Amino acid sequence: MLTREQQDNVVKLCQQLIKTKSYSGGEGALAEVLKRYLTAHDFEVITDDYGNVIGHLKGKRPGKRILFDGHIDTVPVGDASDWTFDPFAAAISENRIYGRGASDMKGAVAAMICGAVNFTQACDGDFAGDIYISCVVHEECFEGVAAQSVATIVRPDVVVIGEASNLNVKIGQRGRAEIVLEVFGQPAHSANPEKGINAVYKICRVIERIQKLVPTVHPVLGKGILELTDIKSAPYPGASVVPEYCRATYDRRLLVGETRESVLAPLEALLADMTTEDETLKASVSYAVGEERCYTGNMIRGERFFPGWLFDADAPHVKSALRELNAMGFEPIVTQYNFCTNGSYYAGHAGIPTIGLGPSDESLAHTVDEYIDIEQLTGAAECYFAVMKSQLTEN
Repeated sequence: MLTREQQDNVVKLCQQLIKTKSYSGGEGALAEVLKRYLTAHDFEVITDDYGNVIGHLKGKRPGKRILFDGHIDTVPVGDASDWTFDPFAAAISENRIYGRGASDMKGAVAAMICGAVNFTQACDGDFAGDIYISCVVHEECFEGVAAQSVATIVRPDVVVIGEASNLNVKIGQRGRAEIVLEVFGQPAHSANPEKGINAVYKICRVIERIQKLVPTVHPVLGKGILELTDIKSAPYPGASVVPEYCRATYDRRLLVGETRESVLAPLEALLADMTTEDETLKASVSYAVGEERCYTGNMIRGERFFPGWLFDADAPHVKSALRELNAMGFEPIVTQYNFCTNGSYYAGHAGIPTIGLGPSDESLAHTVDEYIDIEQLTGAAECYFAVMKSQLTEN
């Protein structure tokens, strides 16, 4: 159990983080808050070109490098007048802290930092290995891209993702890809449409055929969903012009083992078949590529393909964490995330042993009146203490 002082510390830090606005690309002020706090609590502070802030505590004995991963960017508030409380006031009401990022995921970041401080104080720094707390930027835009830089610096043996899990242990997730379908037509005056090729008509036929594709299925993670999310034609507005171009975007939920090539293969085969049937069809599929400017001024770029991952519940890093959590009185359910996280890089790409464990409920992310229960927040600090103990005191 946390002492009253330790409970107050994690609540106050969570409030401080919420009060500092940090939309994606604008995390600079919060990065400075974190650097000051980490330095004041004897962490070595590391930063990179993207502006990720990494706190490092080194044990007195050699051992594993354990990384606790949390992102510090948030989605925008929208209309603040829709909120019951100021979204950047971090108001406390009925044992909840309200504000943008409370659940997604400044509460977890505060709990990670305070959990590490509590752990090192409890053992007077006499543990085997290294604790890293990563405060990652731009996760809301690119799951796993900034995390790749963190992994390169830290080279972790174990990763704990702090996304909301109600203090349950997550051992996997579906990944996510953003697939772009492009169709190229031929412009003409709409008074003489037969002289052109209407790209919108063409793409509608392709979309209809895509709907008939049978999705891939995983026994644990479920279906590899392929869902149309937007469609745009050009020129737009198309006054008296047959559209010569149309682009549709699909959200594809990725299963374990699916690759860039295997995901596009059925779509490419479908287009090849349709082109044989219709020689005027010119179409292609590819992955969207995103680019954003970081608060440091540097650009972050990434192909929007974020792999899925899944570990066995009997994997050593999972069993040891559960054993210590149970010893501290927690009874987490072992399950999977329903959304994409930085685990896409750590586990899905790099294959690093990873679990998810975070405070609050995922349904509160990105919502009006977002909040975190203080009991969940303080519980997370205890849980992170337990995981540190499980991984760093076995040598």
